[in-house]
Parts: sequence; C-alpha cells; structure tokens
Amino acid sequence: MIPVQVIGMGLGPDDLTAKHLKIIEQADVLIGGRRHLANFKDHAGRKKVIAGDMRGLVRQIKNQMKDKQVVVLASGDPNFFGIGPLLVDSLGAENVVIHPNISSVASAFSRIKQRWDDAAVVSLHGRRPEKSFLEAVARHDKVVVFTDVQNTPGWLARQLSEAGYEQVKMCVLENLGTPQEHVAWYLPAEAAGREFSALNIVVVQKSMIPDKNSSIPLDENGRPQLHLGMPEACYHREAGLITKAEIRAISISKLFLWPGLVLWDLGAGSGSVALEASLLLRGGKIIAVEQNPDRLSHIRQNKKQFKVRNLDIVQAKLPAGLKDLPPPDRIFIGGGGKDLLPIIEEAGDRLKPGGIMVINTILFSSLDGAMATLQRLGFSTEVVQVQVNRGKAMPSGERLEALNPVWIISGCR
Repeated sequence: MIPVQVIGMGLGPDDLTAKHLKIIEQADVLIGGRRHLANFKDHAGRKKVIAGDMRGLVRQIKNQMKDKQVVVLASGDPNFFGIGPLLVDSLGAENVVIHPNISSVASAFSRIKQRWDDAAVVSLHGRRPEKSFLEAVARHDKVVVFTDVQNTPGWLARQLSEAGYEQVKMCVLENLGTPQEHVAWYLPAEAAGREFSALNIVVVQKSMIPDKNSSIPLDENGRPQLHLGMPEACYHREAGLITKAEIRAISISKLFLWPGLVLWDLGAGSGSVALEASLLLRGGKIIAVEQNPDRLSHIRQNKKQFKVRNLDIVQAKLPAGLKDLPPPDRIFIGGGGKDLLPIIEEAGDRLKPGGIMVINTILFSSLDGAMATLQRLGFSTEVVQVQVNRGKAMPSGERLEALNPVWIISGCR
C-alpha cells in the first residue's frame, strides 16, 4: 500500500514549493476540487474531482492506493478545517503524508495586517450555525468565519443585526490569491443586502473601531471608555442577554446611586449594569451575582477590560445565594426568570432601611407579581414603561426599529 500524499495548495499554485510540485508530478491519481485540478490540465495521471461524496471518495482512494500513488490537493492547509483529518481517520496515520501550506485565515490576517492568535475560528460548512457563530462572537473580540453557499456574508450580517451587534465591523475577503481578490470592511447593515463571491472568508471584529463619525469616547488605546449607556457591542456577552443601553441608563438613574453605597446586581448576565454603576459608586462596592458559568466569564472579561476595581463577582443560584452577602443599599434585578418573586422577597428582607430596589421585566405577569410583592413587603413603588426605537440603516435611507418595551419597577423601603 502506497501512502497518500496530501498537498496544501495555500491560496493557489503560486504557494506550492518545488517539493510539492515534484510530488504532484509523480502522481498516478490526482484528486482535488475543480479549480485546483484546472491548474494541472497537462498532468499525465488520472484526475478525480472532489464532488461532495466523501465516503465514496475514501473508498476509491483505498482501492487505488494499493498500487498507485494518490495525491490529494487541498485548499489552504489540509489540517485546518480541511480534508487532512478525515483521511488520517479513514486510512490510518501511517498511510497519509500531509504537506502543510498557508491557511486562508493566515492569508486573511496578512491582508488586514492584524494578529490572529487571539481570534476564534468558526466553520459554517454543512452545519446549523446560528448558535455556535453567535456564541463565538459573544466570547471573542475577533471571529473568523468560513462561510458556505447558504450561510453567506449577507446571512452573517443579518444574524449579527438581529442579535444586537449592529456596530461590529465585518471584513469580507473575496477570491483571495486570485486576480479578482477584493477586501472590504462593512457594518452588518451594509453587508446584509450585498452579494459576495462564493469564495470568501469573513473576519468579524467586535472591538469598536473609531472612525470620523464615532461619538463614543475612547481611551488612549483607542478602546471605548466606560460610560453610562454603553453600546451593547462594547461588552462580552451572550447573544441577546444584555440590558439595552437606553434601559440601562434609565434603570441606573432609578437606583439613585452615590459614593460609598453597596449595590447588588442579581442575575447580572454580562455585568453591564454593575460596571456602569461603578462610575457612581466610588468608595462603594458592587456585587454581581450570576449562576451561569459562561456569563460569569463574560463579567470577568468586562471587568478586566474596563478596569473596574470595586466589583465582586459571585457565582450563586438565586435566591439561596444571597444569605452570605453583605447587606445592600441598592439592588438591581435584571434576571430572575421563574424565581423572580422569591428573589424579590429574599432580597427585600436584606435591603437596608431607606434602600432602593429596581427591577426590569418585559412580562405582564412579572410586572404584576413584582409590584404586589414589593407592596406587601412595605415598599413604596413606582413603575415606568420604556419603549426604545433605534435608527436602522437601509439601502436607500434609514428607518426606526423597535426594541421590546421594558417595565422598570422601583421600590423604596
């Protein structure tokens, strides 16, 4: 049995070395995609196009490698989201020789002149990608996406917009390594309605990039400075699970914060309310309580990013996890789900006299239950309903897009 030679093509034939070319020349059977085989029209060996039936391809290779030299041409680097691992698993490591080359990810970041050791890579080929893609964007400032014919850059842009990432930047790199190469940056709204070449790779960059139209204050390193009502894209977060900027600013105003107070942020999610509250609580303490491990990681990343020192992060299930915390002067509840009313009751018992509790909810049942529970505990109550409409770019202009209306409930003990 003759070991199969797997050649990484890089971006194209110009990336092949003399060693690669010699191996290809000696092939009895040359296997690859149509565009790869088109570079070797005069090759004397038998040619086989990879057409999608990978099981059938592996069977043919097993038969032919008994007495023929089989060479497989692979895009980029064969072991990076490529055919290499499949052939090793199917044929045995001793029967496969892999020759690496430049990956499309390395090429993409060379074009945009950025490091990529801090980037996450997601492949959408043949998968249902919504969750994995958005989770990667929530966890990382930089995400590289291998698209396919269904999950195009336009599809990515729409997913980003729907998840609240309107201000991230997308770099779509089309036809890398060919005369038709095109590299451009877009906002999701700009990319959503465009057509792109099927041969592309996308870099999603969540870190906000300042431009001449930016009104967001930036620090000396060009990153957003912490302020009230930060855009959601500034935070590490789980897709969709963050108090929106406008609601956050109003809710913090209802807490009546000043230096030296102790604030509990219960069901903290990304920690956005706790972080922005820290601006008004110099000398005080904020305790962010969250049960979900991924969201705790987001809070820690956000705390580090914005250098907030008076924030303690506690992993606990509510309401049981409240018993060991220091008594608060202020409480914010942005998450509680089915346990909201028991959380209000337990938290209310711990709140200092004269303290204030603020609750956000979008459900009528939670509104009624929260108001009734606060009043039963002796709180004076207030409720406001906030409806936010944001401008959304369209190909021919701009329209308003409504966010979910939110009830902001305040109780003073």
